[in-house]
Amino acid sequence: MPDILIKNTRIYYNNSLQPAEIVIEDGKVTKIGKDLRVSSSDMIIDAGGALTLPAGIDVHVHFREPGMTSKENWYTGSCAAAAGGITTVIDQPNTVPPTTNRRAFEQKLKLARGKSVVDFGINGGVTGNIEKLEELWKLGVTAFGEIFMAESTGELNINEETFEEALAEIKRLSSLATIHAEDEKMRLELEGLLKGDVSCNYHSKVRPNACEAVAVQKALELVSKLKVKAHLCHVSTLEAMGIIRKEKYLARKENKEPLFTCEVTPHHLFLSTRDWERLRSFGKMNPPLRGSHSIKALVNGINDGTIDMIASDHAPHLESEKDVDIRAAPSGVPGVETLMPLMLAAVRKNILPLSRMIMLTSWNPAKAFGLDRKSKGRLEVGFDADLIIVNPRELRPIKAEFLHSKAGWTPFEGMDGVFPEYTLSRGEVIWIEESINAKPGRGNFLEGRGKRSEEDEEDLEEDDKTQD
Repeated sequence: MPDILIKNTRIYYNNSLQPAEIVIEDGKVTKIGKDLRVSSSDMIIDAGGALTLPAGIDVHVHFREPGMTSKENWYTGSCAAAAGGITTVIDQPNTVPPTTNRRAFEQKLKLARGKSVVDFGINGGVTGNIEKLEELWKLGVTAFGEIFMAESTGELNINEETFEEALAEIKRLSSLATIHAEDEKMRLELEGLLKGDVSCNYHSKVRPNACEAVAVQKALELVSKLKVKAHLCHVSTLEAMGIIRKEKYLARKENKEPLFTCEVTPHHLFLSTRDWERLRSFGKMNPPLRGSHSIKALVNGINDGTIDMIASDHAPHLESEKDVDIRAAPSGVPGVETLMPLMLAAVRKNILPLSRMIMLTSWNPAKAFGLDRKSKGRLEVGFDADLIIVNPRELRPIKAEFLHSKAGWTPFEGMDGVFPEYTLSRGEVIWIEESINAKPGRGNFLEGRGKRSEEDEEDLEEDDKTQD
């Protein structure tokens, strides 16, 4: 692996942007300073005054492989990630077959190892397979879920009794539960009442704000009861934000860290119910598009720390699949390639400060999902050189024709983005000059906390011998 010197750049350090040079050796950041003296380097990158920032970590992607490769696969999805400045992803379990047992996990892992150009984790699915969770945890899944409290793509939703049993087992394993919080009972009732509704915003009506808020309340009550660590996926409403803010306040009032974290997606931050007319069935996702009051609450949440991270919920479907009646259209939109560009544009437009964006897209996801132990999430000496070089002044419209997902479209068409000039993963330049510069399969599998390393196994064997 080549050693790299990045010069003429600026980094965010001690609450301000400062000029710096960065030395990368063996995939790690080894020096950060000014006018660094290096005996030699295989590659010098002159950033031209652009920013060097930690690359993004997207904890919520659906790369669709195995089983749905017409929509996406590990190579196309990871190329989209690299082009957008994401160097680590966590894939969700609702593939075909779902990642709910050893065989399905090993099948997905083999495919990812052969194709991904970015580092990755794999979540374990939760249905009625409570007895399989320990095995999946020991195989190295990052977390469990997203656990669907309501119907969504892949049909992995579970009832309330199974939900509590699953959370109890996840607590026993000292793992993490990731939760898709929508109330299925309410959704079914409204679906029946709105049977004749053919309006383009039907989906927002059948999954209203209360549908999410009720489920978030139920989920957090169980989290508190069982003392299980949890993560709320794609929070989207004013009401849910109020519940989350209150629970976090109560925990910190007792000098405790909250048991849960939460994410928001770019499509819930930057799209609204006003976009239904433009997007129609292409705007269908779970949870659905929300109104302006909810968007304002989410923006406040990313700024005041209530929201912990940004995740794309990259859920691609082909144009031909989406261009049908709203009821028949599958839920989900592509987003892994546009997450960082949209957030960088938001910084440029003073929607949030750069310091918060870095926390939301790098450090907080790494910490919450145990990736900090894999040297992910920071631009610091000793950490993996997962970096992007960006010029924040270079706003340009997002256009589907230049994106890399198999989906072939984007709900953010024409919106401003700041795209990376370079993306580096473990010190390797994987995106440069508007092109992918990485071989399929270079991405590393980031084993979850339940996976025992060879060193751990050797230590256990030594302990057993000592006890004998």
